[in-house]
Amino acid sequence: MRREHFTLDVSNVDWVDEDGEPEKPVVSIDFTGPVAALRERLTGPDDDVLEAGETDVALRLQEPLGTDAAGVVSVTNRVTGEFILELNEDASDVVRFIRAARGYGEAATDDEGRYEVEISLESEPFVAYDKQTFLVYDDKGSLLRQHSLIPSGVEL
Repeated sequence: MRREHFTLDVSNVDWVDEDGEPEKPVVSIDFTGPVAALRERLTGPDDDVLEAGETDVALRLQEPLGTDAAGVVSVTNRVTGEFILELNEDASDVVRFIRAARGYGEAATDDEGRYEVEISLESEPFVAYDKQTFLVYDDKGSLLRQHSLIPSGVEL
């Protein structure tokens, strides 16, 4: 699978800059490559689709964080550590998304996720995950806690 086969779109993040009413941020990822390969990565050994708790989402910077920093967004299988998907994104856009998710989590009154990840295969919805954690790593592989979304009470 190539990174070019993925398209990422975000919604419900503009409210942060406009001091609007908090909305749950959503990241939508559409895959247009060989569907069987991604479907296999998104399923466990029992052939059931992986659940939210079996996946991790992260941003790995390719250069120091700045206005034009590039990064790689990844979704991994928490049990095996294998990459499910990777795609290139502008780091400042991802940090803005995380800021919206953090703000939504602070305003939310329920215990659900701080953001949602929707993955579609050739524009057909396949899986949606409610997530609470989004880790950001610098270009040397060190965790950037101040930019990451880590729920309180979670120790890494």
